[in-house]
Amino acid sequence: MTPGKRLVFVTGNANKLKEVKQILSEGGHPIEIDSRSLDIPEIQGTTIEVASDKCKRAAELIGGPCITEDTALCYVALKGLPGPYIKHFMTELGHEGLNALLVGFPTKAAEAVCTFAYSAGPGTEPIIFEGRTDGTIVPPRGPKIFGWDAIFEPLGTGQTYAEMPSDQKNKMSHRYKALDKLRTYLQSLPAS
Repeated sequence: MTPGKRLVFVTGNANKLKEVKQILSEGGHPIEIDSRSLDIPEIQGTTIEVASDKCKRAAELIGGPCITEDTALCYVALKGLPGPYIKHFMTELGHEGLNALLVGFPTKAAEAVCTFAYSAGPGTEPIIFEGRTDGTIVPPRGPKIFGWDAIFEPLGTGQTYAEMPSDQKNKMSHRYKALDKLRTYLQSLPAS
């Protein structure tokens, strides 16, 4: 990334934007980002396929470098579903419905997956950065303001993402793990 040039994060989600800005601004070489909300239809597929396709389309629309993000919540009992379709499941079922999906199953184990894709610009193949956090689906606890944070309890924490202060969540979440890889990559690029 060229010094002083800001990277475009394609999102319409204010909570994601705030979290990404906080995480990427840390460290000795903060990465400045702007955001744009674009209506990009998502293909069906794996988290990597969805993120890669979305990033290619965004780079074409923006005409320059950008990052996109795709988040998945994968239930072990449901063999990885709802996965990348969690946004639609959350909208239709809510926190209680997401819990009800696991009634009768022997495990409430889940994995939160965040996939960032970076494109250097139109016509370039996106580079994928993925972060994963194991956890458990629990009845909602904490503020219900950011997606499914209130029902996901990372292993060994005793708290849902929603119950954690943002600085604690931002140091261990699936999003942090993916962004940490992305930041390392971006900071390794030669200034041009």
